[in-house]
Amino acid sequence: MSRYEAVKRDGLARIGTYVEGETSVSLPAALDTDALFPALRERPFSNVPLGADEAFVRDYFSPGEGQPVAVHPLAAPAESGDCVLVANWHTAQKNPRNYAGWLTTLKESLPPDTAWYAPASALPSTACLLVYSGFDLFDYRAVDLASAEKRFCLPEGEFPASLMETAVCRCEGCRDGDLVRHNRLTLDRELALVRHYIEVGRLRELMESRCCADAAQVGILRFLDRSYTFIERSLPVARAVPMRANTAESQNRAEIRRFADRVIDRFIPTRTDVAVLLPCSARKPYSLSRSHRLFVNVVDRRAHELIVTSPLGLVPRELERVYPAGHYDVPVTGYWDREECAFIADILIRYFAAHPYRRVIAHLDGGALTVAQMAAEACGFDLEVTCQGHPTAPASLRALNDALEDERRMQADTVRGTVSWQFATDINTRGLQVRGRSMQMAVLRGKQQLFSIDAGTGLFRPTFEGWDLIPEGYRVKIDAFVPQGDVLAPGITDCDPRIREGDEVLVEGPLAVATGRAMMGADEMLRSKRGVAVRVRKTKKIAE
Repeated sequence: MSRYEAVKRDGLARIGTYVEGETSVSLPAALDTDALFPALRERPFSNVPLGADEAFVRDYFSPGEGQPVAVHPLAAPAESGDCVLVANWHTAQKNPRNYAGWLTTLKESLPPDTAWYAPASALPSTACLLVYSGFDLFDYRAVDLASAEKRFCLPEGEFPASLMETAVCRCEGCRDGDLVRHNRLTLDRELALVRHYIEVGRLRELMESRCCADAAQVGILRFLDRSYTFIERSLPVARAVPMRANTAESQNRAEIRRFADRVIDRFIPTRTDVAVLLPCSARKPYSLSRSHRLFVNVVDRRAHELIVTSPLGLVPRELERVYPAGHYDVPVTGYWDREECAFIADILIRYFAAHPYRRVIAHLDGGALTVAQMAAEACGFDLEVTCQGHPTAPASLRALNDALEDERRMQADTVRGTVSWQFATDINTRGLQVRGRSMQMAVLRGKQQLFSIDAGTGLFRPTFEGWDLIPEGYRVKIDAFVPQGDVLAPGITDCDPRIREGDEVLVEGPLAVATGRAMMGADEMLRSKRGVAVRVRKTKKIAE
């Protein structure tokens, strides 16, 4: 009897435990798979090329008996708990388009609670990509073959064996002149590093740095990013660590597109017909920076404040604490290339099409101003520019104040803006107030608490009274039981398809309701037979 359970996720990558008989294995890892699956070497008809046509697969492919279960993009017969073997996956790594297509097909066909084995595929230079793609289990065949070919393996690539003599590595294998030992240890070390990055929620950053050494891996990452619907549903809605957007590939992260799409499609801005576009700041949230304290004082609630930034595009002031707006870091050069400008201008164009203003004032310079001008030209409105030199220069601040002189003041509705972005709904915020300091903030109506605010992510955590304001959505349906702790996947009967890992959810059942945080996305909740689906904070029985 086999069993797999993921305990930590970072997109498609997982840390989990696979149990086969009396053997329990912590993944991701490279192992002697002949010992784990002794009958595998004698199995026929599992090694079918990934690109084989449907007729060939139908006539010749066999999943085999026992574990692992062989699968193919055109044949995926596995069940929950299985270890699935994808033969010839190393051939996909040189064809980025097929890699993304085959991976998407397999992931959508197979239960999410299966362990994934890529035989003869893992090198130190490819291990990060394989785990990022959702593979868990590897063997040493690829590195042993590299050793036989006198190749010295590092995460940066494969080199002539003579490099061992240059002291570039001081592992046990290198000290003993044992190339096989070095290559195996390097694979183990890379997988341990990958595991650490999963644990801290930063595997994407490692993936971006690793892929730069190989054009095919860059292509694979780009094709996976273009598969937005597939990738986005596996990504958490928020992370506890900063998002470091240090490469050009960062702009294509699904999390960045999701934030922008929610700003355009879900976010309900504060009621005003005047917008002022402001530059970002190195310090997050922006309002803690010196420059934004100046901007806030000058604007003085006379316009809706929108921050133009790369790579997020546009951050309304109401959302400046929400992940990733309050948690990203980028290299500051003052230069925005054409691709970057076009990407951010498109976000502004879509936003202004959805939310037109009577006046748009650009208190910007450099690339941010160029982007605003591109958006204004595309949308057909006049852009008022108030910068005279640097945005914080006295002359610039005076010009901004003069431009807003006759505008009436209004109160920014942070609660409405955040709830609309997070839960895709509009609520009546009359009488609601945000109280407390930065680490302990809450939304109250009188003395009744409706939401607490997660200091780490900026997301709202509804109480039962808060959920009463949210009429629908982000619900998880369960069977007739009262949760005694967390809700496991087998107890879930239905859920909102928009739920992502990290979302706040309301659990509803015939006998009880509960509020908590989703530990899986909706797709995994419904298709898994193991694992914690909702981390429950509070449960309430339903009176009979």
